[in-house]
Amino acid sequence: MHVPDGFLDAQTSIGTGVLAAGVVAVSLRKARGELDDRTAPLAGLVAVFIFAGQMLNFPVGAGTSGHLLGGALAAVLAGPWVATLCLTVVLIVQALLFADGGLTALGTNVTLMGIVGVWVAWGIFRLGRLLLPKRLSSVPLAAALGGFVSVPAAALAFVGLYAVGGAAPIPLGSLAATMGAWHVVIGLGEALITALVVGSLVSTRPDLVAGARDLVEADELEIRAVVAA
Repeated sequence: MHVPDGFLDAQTSIGTGVLAAGVVAVSLRKARGELDDRTAPLAGLVAVFIFAGQMLNFPVGAGTSGHLLGGALAAVLAGPWVATLCLTVVLIVQALLFADGGLTALGTNVTLMGIVGVWVAWGIFRLGRLLLPKRLSSVPLAAALGGFVSVPAAALAFVGLYAVGGAAPIPLGSLAATMGAWHVVIGLGEALITALVVGSLVSTRPDLVAGARDLVEADELEIRAVVAA
């Protein structure tokens, strides 16, 4: 998913850079409401986990490999604004220290993974929470749905950017078919990893999971009401 230098023309790269910078600036302000003494350390651990996960590739067939994007995982665990910041930090470190994704394409990668990946995942997660039973066991499933959808969504967003300002000699139709098909498969891996990590935290410390906090608070209120009665 990491876009290298030269895949998009200068105008498109600058445009995504401006968009990414704007969203990151808003995220810095909004994240203050999502972080406290309990959740700030978790956000750091989420960033480290995603960094490590993105460095490990898993085979999906025909010589193609995929890796964790982490948008759904970060959004459900730390909240979407913090998730955007986590992905941005990870992508900056990867570009500067490991040449994973080009420097001129940094804004594009932040847009695809830190914005599209995070916010599509969060939207699908919230929709899943509305449709599924309102209990903690539904949180990992909703997170998995968000992870699954977010991967092909980010891939198709790249295809859209390529249609606007593609600079590589690749036919748009072939690119769309390849990106869409393989990232659906990669999305299955994303869903599995997201469900396992979120599920493990929900079963041990649900109070640390941003996407489950309302359920924990509701349970606490119910317990207090029973005790008071």
